[in-house]
Amino acid sequence: MTLSRPAAIAAELQRAVWRWHFFAGLLVLPFLLWLAVTGALYLYKPEIERQVYADWIHIEPGRPTLPLDTLATRVGASVGGVVTQVQKPATLDESWRVTVRRADGTQRMAFVDPHDARVFGTTNPGGVMQTVKHLHSLAITGWVGNWLIEMAAGWSIILVVSGLYLWWGRGRTVTVRGRTSGRLFWRDLHAVTGLFAGGLILFLAISGMPWSAVWGKNVQAGVAGAGWGRPAAPGGEGHAGHDLPWSLQQHAMPMGHDGPRISADRALAAAQARGMAPDWTLTWPEGPGAPYLVSASLGPSEAAHVVYVDAGTGRVLQDAGFRDFGRPGQVIEWSAAVHQGKEYGEANRLIMLFACAALALLTITAPVMWWKRGPRGRTTLPDARTGAGLLAIMGVAGLLFPLTGLTMLVALGYGRIKSTLAAAQASRARKSWPSSTT
Repeated sequence: MTLSRPAAIAAELQRAVWRWHFFAGLLVLPFLLWLAVTGALYLYKPEIERQVYADWIHIEPGRPTLPLDTLATRVGASVGGVVTQVQKPATLDESWRVTVRRADGTQRMAFVDPHDARVFGTTNPGGVMQTVKHLHSLAITGWVGNWLIEMAAGWSIILVVSGLYLWWGRGRTVTVRGRTSGRLFWRDLHAVTGLFAGGLILFLAISGMPWSAVWGKNVQAGVAGAGWGRPAAPGGEGHAGHDLPWSLQQHAMPMGHDGPRISADRALAAAQARGMAPDWTLTWPEGPGAPYLVSASLGPSEAAHVVYVDAGTGRVLQDAGFRDFGRPGQVIEWSAAVHQGKEYGEANRLIMLFACAALALLTITAPVMWWKRGPRGRTTLPDARTGAGLLAIMGVAGLLFPLTGLTMLVALGYGRIKSTLAAAQASRARKSWPSSTT
C-alpha cells in the first residue's frame, strides 16, 4: 500500500524519533538507573542516618548547653583540630554535628552532646549520606563523572519527550497487554510507566540541573551576576563549601571589622533576633575581617535564611531570606527543595520516590523489550535522515544543555559518516555488478 505524502512524512518522522529515543536510551540507561537508586536513598537521609549512627545521635535533653566557644574549644581538643562549624538539629534529643579542621587540612564531623562536649564519634564531613550524595552526582570520580551525569540528565529530557511522542503516535494505549514472556507486555509496561511518570522524571532532570558541573555552574554565576539570587553583598570572599542555599553559593560574603572577636553566642543571638530557625548552622570567621555566618537551609525553600554578623562589633551585615531572592532564584530554590522531597512533607517524598521507582522500572523494561524484539544483527542509531524540524528542536535542546548537545553532534557525525560509507559501498556494488555476470 502506498502512503500519501503527509502519511509518509509522518511515518518517517516517527522512525526518526524512535531512532533518537533508542540511541538516547542506549547512551544513558545505566546512569539513569544509578540516579534513580541513589536519589531514592537520599530522599530518606534522616532515617538512614538515624540507623547508621544510632549510637551517636540520641542525647538526653533538659540540661543547659555549653557556650558555643567553650563547646568548640573542648571538641577541638578531643578531635585534634579547630572547630569551624556547628550544626544544631531541630529536635532537642539529637546530638549536634561539629566540623573540625585538623592541622593537615583534613576535616572530621563529630557527633557531640552540647551539654558536656562529649564526642560520641567522628566521620567524614557529611557522613554516609554525603557519600550517597557524591555517588548520586558521581562527584567521587571528579569532573568526568559530573559531566557524564549532566549529559545523562539532558538526554533524559529527550527520552521523556520522544517517548511521549512515540506513545501518542502508536494508538495511545493505557493498558498492559500480553504475558511477561512476550514483548508486548514489556512494551506496554514501558509505555504506561513513562506516561504516568514522564512529567515527574522531566521535573527531576530539569530541577537537578542547577547542581551540574557546566550548566549549573554557569546558571548559578548568571543568577548571582544579574542579582536574581540574594541582594548583592558588599565586598569579601565567598563562603564556599558551607551549607548555603543554592542561590547564595556564588555570592561574595560581606566583610566586617578586624580586631577582637565577639563570642559565637552573641553572633547567634543576633541571627536569632532576625528570626533564625531552631535548626541553624553557625560557621566561625575564616580570617581577619571575615564575619560569622549563621544559616538555615535544610528544610523547605521558604525557610532558607542567611545572616552575616560582624565578628568585631556584632552588627548584622546582611540578613537574606527566601523573600529577598530574585524570582529566578526563588524558582530554583523551590525546585531544588521539591527535588529532595523537602518542600511539602511526606507527600513530597513519596511522589519523588514514585518517580525514582518509575525511572528504575523504565531502565529495566527497555533492555528487556529490546531483547525480546527478536533477531538482533545491528543496533539502529541516528543517521542523516533526521528531519529539519526534529533537528531544530534538538538543536535548541543542545544549546540549552551543552554537554548533551555535544553528544548529539557526535551521534549526527557518526550517522553522516555511516550513511556516506553505505552509499559509497552501494555505488561500488552497482558498478561491479555487470562485470560479475556472464
